[in-house]
Amino acid sequence: MSEYRYYEFRAIDRLLSPTDQQELRALSSRADITASSLVNTYNWGDFKGDPDRLMARYFDLFLYLANWGSRRISIRIPKLGLDVPRLKQFIADRDVARIRSEGENVILDVSRDELDTDDEGGEGWLDAIALLRNDLLEGDLRPLYLVWLMSVESEDIADKTVEPLDGLGPLTPQLTAFADFFGIDRDLVEAAAARPALLHPEPSEQEVTATIKALGAKEKDSYLRRLYDGDPLVRADFRRRCRPATSPGKPTQPRRQAGELRRIAADLAEARRKADEERRQAKQRREQQREAKARKVRIDALKRRGESAWTDVEAIVAFRNNNAYDHAAIMLADLRELSLQQGTDDEFHRRLTDLRARHKAKRQLLVRLTANGLN
Repeated sequence: MSEYRYYEFRAIDRLLSPTDQQELRALSSRADITASSLVNTYNWGDFKGDPDRLMARYFDLFLYLANWGSRRISIRIPKLGLDVPRLKQFIADRDVARIRSEGENVILDVSRDELDTDDEGGEGWLDAIALLRNDLLEGDLRPLYLVWLMSVESEDIADKTVEPLDGLGPLTPQLTAFADFFGIDRDLVEAAAARPALLHPEPSEQEVTATIKALGAKEKDSYLRRLYDGDPLVRADFRRRCRPATSPGKPTQPRRQAGELRRIAADLAEARRKADEERRQAKQRREQQREAKARKVRIDALKRRGESAWTDVEAIVAFRNNNAYDHAAIMLADLRELSLQQGTDDEFHRRLTDLRARHKAKRQLLVRLTANGLN
């Protein structure tokens, strides 16, 4: 199997300068480099750059995919009001994820190996996942819940360990993409998402107005200056500022344990298996009904043709190709059914034995006759 590696880096908060791009070009002569991204695909060899160093210096997002089942996502976020110790509470296995500080930023690294996937390419994955960075900036920790769920799936978390949030729901497209990218068990994700996470509600117009009025002149000037300079974090920073007047609310049920989530996921998997089996059986019944109807039409036609049907079988066999042999075998099976209906099955078997003897050199024909029970 040929090797395939896909690397994609993306700059969001600060575009790459011409000097930055020259430095990155020294790492790869064939990468697609722009002011906001570096993309490279390898079918042999490997990327010379160190993703950790590049994330610390240049980029805010990184995605890696290899066709032998290795996948990785890195997200760089300004610390701002982040509670870094709280973020680390979601990490149960450092082989799955780690959180590290790089100056004024925090970098979340998530990786998984030996996934059973049929990777066709890495394009499009980062676009689907990128909005998770905005979610984290605005205090939505559900992406980290998914990281915790990966350790639940691998049974690196004890049954009695309580989930780190009140729930995972409702699933957003970016959460679903993240779960799909890392191959997290769909039933486990569904079990976790059955309960909603208690997120900060959107502040009302009155609350936003009150927050603005409470800002001092220097703070207002600072926000306006950052807006003028194109600071992409102004929105997330100010939205956090509006939140003290609101709270996520109180949970209506106690948080679930890892063992309970695994049991719910097992029940969901069994229910899905049964539903799939019922659909398969229903489809099989419909196909059998269609085949029975089609066969009746064919047999009625054979009844009207009489002796000429056997002449047609001989003419079809004379084409000496597999399609013709398939057609002949179906016709003979229909003729056998007709003989049973008319009580002439002894005559049918005499003629079939004679046909097999005359065409004994046509091995593919005989194989098809035997497969149809025409011995």
